[in-house]
Amino acid sequence: MTPSSPRLSIPRYAMALAHVASLRSEDPYRQVGAVGLDFDNRVIGTAYNGLAPGHNASPEFWADRDARRSFMIHAEVNLCSLFTRGTVRLVACTTEPCTSCMQMLCAYGVREVYYRDAYEGSEARAICELYGIHLEQIEDYPAAPAML
Repeated sequence: MTPSSPRLSIPRYAMALAHVASLRSEDPYRQVGAVGLDFDNRVIGTAYNGLAPGHNASPEFWADRDARRSFMIHAEVNLCSLFTRGTVRLVACTTEPCTSCMQMLCAYGVREVYYRDAYEGSEARAICELYGIHLEQIEDYPAAPAML
């Protein structure tokens, strides 16, 4: 970004941070990152999907995606563990929240949700419509270059 180019919007800034958080995920199939911003656009926390902190699974565990799915903690769940209800205005996720994660974000009082990748079968859009939450897909944001 050059000095003459427009300033990065808050949603695109949040998506870039969520992308960086996703790089910490240990899941070889789907790496999801999330970030929460407060009402002053300050970062409250970042999170990613994975196993419970301190648990190291064997390589065999990671080989069967279907067998391990129920053990994975979603990025949104990990993120919500970092704040209290009503303190986060905006959440950005690299993947659209699943139905249950969207319900949780509603319960925590989140007002805006941005995501990059659609998640098949999610009822996030209907939930957001019911509760008056802004939900928007953002695919154009600055991503970090591939690490060597």
